[in-house]
Amino acid sequence: MNFRKFVTSSGKEVLAGKSAENNEELVKQIGKNETVLHTAQPGSPFVNIKLLEKQKTTKEDIKEAAVFCARYSQDWRDSQDDVLVHIFLGKDIFKLSGMKLGTFGVKKYKEMKVKKLSIEKFEEI
Repeated sequence: MNFRKFVTSSGKEVLAGKSAENNEELVKQIGKNETVLHTAQPGSPFVNIKLLEKQKTTKEDIKEAAVFCARYSQDWRDSQDDVLVHIFLGKDIFKLSGMKLGTFGVKKYKEMKVKKLSIEKFEEI
């Protein structure tokens, strides 16, 4: 499937889902130690920072991917304000029977507030 793509300043590829079906496909290919992001509010792409062997995700990679995630969220589209993003690892994602398409649970996550100005700057790139 085709995902939205972005490359961090350190050269890591970042993938984002475009729909519920696309998010399902994206989550299937996430490695257990890869970083994943999603907004605190529903209506966000799942975003995955891809790692090659022996690579590590940096704080800067996460910040850049968080802006990317926020930029394509319904939260940003509807509010045009700061967006709260959850950051977690692939191994913390789960799916229970009965969860609708594109919906997943997360065992543990960290939060990051993405500032409005950062999202607006991303649009200019």
